[in-house]
Amino acid sequence: MAKKKAKTRKNPANKTSKFTFKLNRQQKVVLGSFLMLFGLALLVAFISFLFNWQADQSSLDHLADRQIESKNWLSKFGAVISDFFIYQGFGIAAFVISFLIGLTGVYLFFNFKRSNLQKFWFWGILVMIWLSLFLGFFAEENPLLGGRIGYEINDYLQDYLGFFGTVLLMTFLFMVYLTLRLKVTPELIGSYVKKSKKDFQSEFDKKSGGDISETEEEKDWKEEVILKKQKAEEESASEIKLETVTPEEKKATPTVTPSRKKEQNDEVEMEVETPPEEDEVEDNLSKKLVSDFGEFDPTLELSNYKFPTLDLLKDYGGGITVNQQELEENKNRIVETLRNYKIEIAQIKATVGPTVTLYEIVPEAGIRISKIKNLEDDIALSLSALGIRIIAPIPGKGTIGIEVPNKNSTIVSMRSVIASPKFQNAEMELPMALGKTISNETFVVDLAKMPHMLMAGATGQGKSVGLNAILTSLLYSKHPAEVKFVLVDPKKVELTLFNKIERHYLAKLPDTEEAIITDNTKVIHTLNSLCTEMDNRYEMLKNAMVRNLKEYNVKFKNRKLNPEDGHHFLPYIVLVVDEFADLIMTAGKEVETPIARLAQLARAVGIHLIIATQRPSVNVITGIIKANFPARIAFRVTSKIDSRTILDSQGADQLIGRGDMLFTQGSEMKRLQCAFVDTPEVDKITEFIGSQKAYPDAHLLPAYEGEDNGTGVDIDVSERDKLFREAAEVIVTAQQGSASLLQRKLKLGYNRAGRIIDQLEAAGIVGPFEGSKARQVLITDLAALDQLLNE
Repeated sequence: MAKKKAKTRKNPANKTSKFTFKLNRQQKVVLGSFLMLFGLALLVAFISFLFNWQADQSSLDHLADRQIESKNWLSKFGAVISDFFIYQGFGIAAFVISFLIGLTGVYLFFNFKRSNLQKFWFWGILVMIWLSLFLGFFAEENPLLGGRIGYEINDYLQDYLGFFGTVLLMTFLFMVYLTLRLKVTPELIGSYVKKSKKDFQSEFDKKSGGDISETEEEKDWKEEVILKKQKAEEESASEIKLETVTPEEKKATPTVTPSRKKEQNDEVEMEVETPPEEDEVEDNLSKKLVSDFGEFDPTLELSNYKFPTLDLLKDYGGGITVNQQELEENKNRIVETLRNYKIEIAQIKATVGPTVTLYEIVPEAGIRISKIKNLEDDIALSLSALGIRIIAPIPGKGTIGIEVPNKNSTIVSMRSVIASPKFQNAEMELPMALGKTISNETFVVDLAKMPHMLMAGATGQGKSVGLNAILTSLLYSKHPAEVKFVLVDPKKVELTLFNKIERHYLAKLPDTEEAIITDNTKVIHTLNSLCTEMDNRYEMLKNAMVRNLKEYNVKFKNRKLNPEDGHHFLPYIVLVVDEFADLIMTAGKEVETPIARLAQLARAVGIHLIIATQRPSVNVITGIIKANFPARIAFRVTSKIDSRTILDSQGADQLIGRGDMLFTQGSEMKRLQCAFVDTPEVDKITEFIGSQKAYPDAHLLPAYEGEDNGTGVDIDVSERDKLFREAAEVIVTAQQGSASLLQRKLKLGYNRAGRIIDQLEAAGIVGPFEGSKARQVLITDLAALDQLLNE
């Protein structure tokens, strides 16, 4: 989010209740020593039971009577536990139990790898059962041999298989053990027999002084080999004799007398010494910390936190209903319309989705795709349908797609996508279940890989529901320690329900009352604070020598980063802006600049942006914004121009609304039906989370002090402009603090008027800069102005 598990995924509500049993080194030593001694005690009790079991039978019924003594070496405890495992259990085969328990103690005490221990237990239990069955044949003579289990199973098998059938079954199980456990095969037995025969023959030859069993053919073969060897040596010697040396070479080189010690050199043994490998230096401190205390768990502070349950989401029931008559009528109309334009179809296929049906057609050879594409309006007219969209061709297929809205659409509930295996088993950092595709498959994407998303659509087409679906997905998949939300809601009514989870999931500025930001000034401060947080995180990643947030958190969990050096677990931060156009209109560059900076750099440090707007025009979604938001969601828009602005292609204007949307993350575009989550459902989820134990406060972002947009240096009265008082009177009289007003009234240039406005702000006459708005005038009348200036 799998990835990461339709097996039903563990209910998110129980995610944190997953029990992991991990011992540190001290606990392993204590438990290991106990198991070793307990295994030894069982061995002693079992051995004693073999000699004293008849005498101890009477004491088993009077355990509470201290006057009755038991002859077992471990007294009554030994008699009882031995009777349970041997007489009532597996017979002599129960000795395997004491061996396995003692072996487990050895593995824990000496900290051996436990992978082999599992095999010992598996095969040990099987051997114990088989041995009990085998000895059960003789249980009538001695009940200790196979125990009651061995006797009863033998009796049961012989009733159904007979004596001979039971023997065959036991033989088969024995062969299975030899083959799978001991790796004994016929080839291995054959090679062992040959080797034994060979060793016996060589030993016999040594004692008899020769190989008396050697045949005449073997003797002839040996003689031939010896002759060939002698011939080769003679040729080698002759080559040495024919080698000539010139007088000059003889003077230059010392005389070397050929030596016939070649055979002797071959017999000289050479000792090979392999240098030892150097020991590798491991990060012993971090490994010791992990061994002693386990990995760092960021969810420990809210370890009892329960994820919201599926019962909180409404089940609208009913899947997709296929109207065969509607499909047939649409097919006939599509074929007829295309034939009117002399376009023949070789094949047609329909895929029914929750909202639209995709008709895939394969035209006859020689038909131009552009010819079909241009018939979009004609096909819509023949079908009397709204929102016909032609995909020519469908990416990855040799077909042309025609999307036709269904007469009766199906609601895609949030419950159905949350409960789907695709979401439950998603191994993603920030999984988002957006809805379902035309083929009715749940569509899940990872926000961490997008890394930012832009959402647009006309009013009432599903943007707010889409945002709620995204936030709901993250609430159902991530613990409060793993993700934090920064929610910006200029409309003040869309995201207010999430106030209930402020101390669980929300992040805010220090000394701020509400975590959901509605004031534009606070939006600017929050965005700049996120930029500061981003810079701080990059500094921490640099010091930790990692490249991204995921690697940093893994290293921190493994206790390789020291909290005393300023390191701590970093949650993902998701910034959600519900109406971006309003911010651009009121704050302009002050909002666009930090948004663009975050979009370009914040991915690696786990800060991700989701921006929604109902006005996808070029002055709102600028080139800088679009370049850094590769993932786009388009609900229905009013014009092709808006569709091209958000998607760089048309198609969003052909959607039918009510959550019908197009999603693109690069080149491929998918049509989805957004999952529907109603306001009461969100209310139940936030109420469920908010009622649980929470952190003391919301996640605090770095403090940000807003910079004064005035110069802040013209405080000295002597440095004020000559027209300062006159300009102040103009501003107070008009109750409008703008430089353009001073330009018109006092016939000033823009620069001088701007300086006077800065001086008026420093004097406390007008308020700070507010984007394209006029500054607020802080003085109500001229009398108050005179009093202020005289002071």
